[in-house]
Amino acid sequence: MSAGFSTFTIALLLQSAATPLPAPVKPAPIAPAKLSAVAHPELWPTATARPSRDPKVEARIDAIMKRMSVADKIGQLIQVDIASITPDDLRTYKLGSILNGGNAGPGGNDLAPPVEWLKLADEYYDASMARSDGRPAIPVIWGTDAVHGNNNIPGATLFPHNIGLGAARDRDLMREIGHVTAIETAAAGIDWTFAPTLAVVRDDRWGRTYESYSEEPTVQADYAGALIDGIQGKVGTKEFLAPDHVIATTKHFLGDGGTGGRDQGDALIPETTLRDIHLGGYPAAIEAGTQSVMASFSSWNGAKMHGNKSLLTGVLKDRLHFDGFVVGDWNGHGQVDGCSNESCAAAINAGLDMFMYSGSGWKTLYDNTLKQAQSGEIPAARLDDAVRRILRVKIRAGTFDRGRPSSRNLAGKMTLIGAADHRAIARRAVAESMVLLKNEGGLLPLKPSANILVAGGGADNIPQQAGGWSLTWQGGGTTNANFPNAETIWSGISTAVKDAGGTATLSADGSFAKKPDAAIVVFGEQPYAEFKGDRPNLEYSAEDKSDLELLRKLKAAGVPVVAVFLSGRPLWVNAELNASDAFVAAFLPGSEGGGVADVLFRKKDGSVANDFRGKLSFSWPKRPDQYVLNRSDPGYDPLFAFGYGLSYAKPGTVPKLDETRPAGMAASSNGTIFGKGRVPEGWSLTLVEQDQSKVRLLGVNATTATKRLTASAVDRRRQEDARSLVWTGGAADARVEASGPLDLTRESNGELSIVVDVRVDRAGSAPVGLGMVSNDGKAVTVPITKTLAAGKPGDWQQVIVPLQCFAKRGIDMAHVTAPFVIATDGKLGLSISDVKIDSAPVPMTKCGD
Repeated sequence: MSAGFSTFTIALLLQSAATPLPAPVKPAPIAPAKLSAVAHPELWPTATARPSRDPKVEARIDAIMKRMSVADKIGQLIQVDIASITPDDLRTYKLGSILNGGNAGPGGNDLAPPVEWLKLADEYYDASMARSDGRPAIPVIWGTDAVHGNNNIPGATLFPHNIGLGAARDRDLMREIGHVTAIETAAAGIDWTFAPTLAVVRDDRWGRTYESYSEEPTVQADYAGALIDGIQGKVGTKEFLAPDHVIATTKHFLGDGGTGGRDQGDALIPETTLRDIHLGGYPAAIEAGTQSVMASFSSWNGAKMHGNKSLLTGVLKDRLHFDGFVVGDWNGHGQVDGCSNESCAAAINAGLDMFMYSGSGWKTLYDNTLKQAQSGEIPAARLDDAVRRILRVKIRAGTFDRGRPSSRNLAGKMTLIGAADHRAIARRAVAESMVLLKNEGGLLPLKPSANILVAGGGADNIPQQAGGWSLTWQGGGTTNANFPNAETIWSGISTAVKDAGGTATLSADGSFAKKPDAAIVVFGEQPYAEFKGDRPNLEYSAEDKSDLELLRKLKAAGVPVVAVFLSGRPLWVNAELNASDAFVAAFLPGSEGGGVADVLFRKKDGSVANDFRGKLSFSWPKRPDQYVLNRSDPGYDPLFAFGYGLSYAKPGTVPKLDETRPAGMAASSNGTIFGKGRVPEGWSLTLVEQDQSKVRLLGVNATTATKRLTASAVDRRRQEDARSLVWTGGAADARVEASGPLDLTRESNGELSIVVDVRVDRAGSAPVGLGMVSNDGKAVTVPITKTLAAGKPGDWQQVIVPLQCFAKRGIDMAHVTAPFVIATDGKLGLSISDVKIDSAPVPMTKCGD
């Protein structure tokens, strides 16, 4: 341990998981001054990178690099998404790495079985090793976001997301989870996981809050070493990067949790806060031997992390002595000033060692980077340092010596994916991570021999309990059938009750014939990931009150109510708490829903089976506008404080809570432009006749002045949840206008799309376009005529257009005033029911027909 470690890091590394909660960390005070984006490394702690460098490894690197051309070296600096590159490409372009993005899989199928992943890994490996020119064959490595298990592959064990694991306060459990994740990743032939995330989230509006273990850096510091040990194996033992382990990534460096609740945002904080709060677990991770660090999408005081030399080189490499490699994040280099996705010498010169690239222009990135190295714009010493770091990790990980992915020790042993002992660890993690917020009258634990009603949309819903980064990036578009080894919360409850001789009934809407002894209502957030998950406040049920109505209905019927709340962050649920007798924050438990029942029910003999252990790792708000709520903040006033958690051994009471919603608070759209018959609060659905008239729908029906376009309510799933649009001829459009300009640059950079559910009621007589309008008056449409015509008349279909299509056509994505326009100058009958900005499986090059 280095003497340069900060005091709070030393304290956490010495204490056990069972010790009392540490004092909150407060950044050192500084004098008011303009916030700088240049770090002072000498003010930061130091660390001792492990393992220490092996002279034999360094000599081997020297021998390889002597035989490498400049072009070979450039190849090592580039990682490309498998959706953008084929194995054959690697026969010509000797790139260092590939990755599968959140929606990428073998053959374009992100639900491909494990055997297909392994087969494709062999194909990429074979192509990378095919050389006949006498220069060294360097194996490609495959990176994946295995962030709560090998979550891209059907059947894999899915652990609770980090926010739940942070509540468990169990370092040994973290080590086991890391190891299981590594085993199931290696079994599919993949070398490297982009985990763990050590973000210290300080604003819970952020859509990646669930990827954080805590608002307090002490939790990250306590967990980091154990997680790295689990994923990579413990440094100094034969387990380190053995075949049942994979390369770990510590991310996102640095300050991603301090960006004001906005993904790819700007952390406007002094250097002391960046150091004392957001450095968190990085020193411990480096001492545990993390072999890669991912640069953050975000900025610090206006400067993008991908281009911040004072942090990537000065702090991370020089001060903390990190000697692995720094990888970028999904075209993040393209956001550095003066850069594009296809050209960014500035990022390499700042200390980035490997670009992460998605898109068709990776060959242009290769060519430009090669020219920059040949001209000296990228100095030869910097190029060699980056290549040396990458080769060092590849040698340490055994990729030069273990042959094809399918020939490695665990590869192809598909029974390891979702193995019973792995799922048992995940089930224990579920039980340990849940936090009991309320238990009036000692309702819990329930008698398993009772008559139990199970209600709510989340009860029998694996995608919802797993959350984002579960088979798909945003976690949507899947069903229970896509998770073959998983168990729903309902299934776990049903098994526990039936085994004890009780009765369990599933009724999503809470209806029952015989009054139950108790009802368990499972509800909460729908899956999301970054971009889509960002929200303006922490109000859970801004518009849709169906969950609250269900709780109140059961209470009114005299049924004792247990609420099991699924969420990726603390939310304002005062009304739902008031309507429940017991309330459990289950966060996002993953594939093992049975872990919920393990804690909710007594044993058959009436004794307590498992008590609640979870303690809040994030403070819980008493108002929806308390999205910055950390115990080190001035005026700290939570509903439930950091570290709160009731148990059967230590009960408590919760008084009736204030349900008053602050006046004037904006509602969250959550990416929805039009849904359930409504637009977001303050927005409008507008009909426009070109150069003639503009009519806003104040109700559900409207007609333009010359009757070119009429809107009326129609039913799809429920009453008046869709709109019929009828054009009679002449240029007109229907559009959704926001209450103010929208900044969709992050969503465009993140390769999200506009997704529209439409039904053709009458074929069009002229071209139809889907478009956007920006604040400068620019209006752009892309053609969707053929797409509409390809659908069956009268049936609902989806039209998907990537946001990048509008950006490329000149829309100012930072100031979008109308995010949805559908236009024609002919006759057309069309109905719309859902318009949203979402992740969708469509090529980024496909812009309309």
